Amino acid sequence: MDLPTYIQLEPVGQCNLKCQMCAIQFRADGTPHGPPAFMAWDLFVRILADLPTLTELHLQGLGEPMMHPRFFDMVAYAAARGIVVSTNSNVTLLTRRRADRCVTSGLTTLHVSVDGATEATYEGIRVGASFARVRRNLGHLRDAKRAMSSEKPRVRLVMVLMRRNLRELPAVVRLAAEHDIDTVFVQHLCHDFTESTLPARYAPMREFVHGESLTGCDEELTDGVFAAARQTAESLGIELRLPRLDVHEHAPGTPGRERCDWPWHGPYVTYRGDAMPCCMISTPDRGTLGTVAEQPISQIWRGAAYESFRAALASDAPPAICRGCSVYRGTF
Repeated sequence: MDLPTYIQLEPVGQCNLKCQMCAIQFRADGTPHGPPAFMAWDLFVRILADLPTLTELHLQGLGEPMMHPRFFDMVAYAAARGIVVSTNSNVTLLTRRRADRCVTSGLTTLHVSVDGATEATYEGIRVGASFARVRRNLGHLRDAKRAMSSEKPRVRLVMVLMRRNLRELPAVVRLAAEHDIDTVFVQHLCHDFTESTLPARYAPMREFVHGESLTGCDEELTDGVFAAARQTAESLGIELRLPRLDVHEHAPGTPGRERCDWPWHGPYVTYRGDAMPCCMISTPDRGTLGTVAEQPISQIWRGAAYESFRAALASDAPPAICRGCSVYRGTF
């Protein structure tokens, strides 16, 4: 197995918001439960040094990356090595100064999470957030790029679609256009949390997904909203990606990479150094393949645990945690 050219690192394992659709609300990482859950700079540097073939770095995880006091140092350090750097953010911490740093640090792409087009819907999903602040901060980013005549970072608005925010999809497309965002990536809920080994504290997530998933939702309603969103996007010159909501069944003998290529594409490493098959698993207590505290990520990537996981994923009896994943099911 060659060393990866792509990696996902979780700079922060805590968040500034309580997100209804995120398992982090049931974890006790970071304040007020303990020390800040930030990836140590030494660990960050060590991981990158161990992967000389790396060309892409995505800084994301369960936490908000811009909480990390050295987030932009991470971006600049990797960019100076010629690595293409992207990140996800809820932009609630994006001041004008940080917007300027997004432009000057070398960040290539910023995925902005916005899950509603009204105050009530957005703040009902992201508890503790201010929709007005998010709109203001998107304006900071737009203005910073305009002031420096910069195309970077490219901004992509990401919306997780649920029953409670479905009808606001066309308005979210219009929100993107208002802030010079030309791409809207709409995704389904990432996982159904149905594996039998699920830690008990995540059971509420299983119930949440069951009640909010668009799988099995009124097709006439969904089709109508999707059609309206496509029409809005076309009129505004927005690239719109919509999820498929019918579950795809893999035929017997389907190669593992065709079922899901993430365990072959690149590792996901948490702020503590836990190596996981992908970000869709969300939390290391649902499945890890090693820890960077005990061996380098290059060895973990080529090691027995990863190979065993890949072999299982390539079989007709894949890991239970994969069977409940929207990427594996083709509904992401």
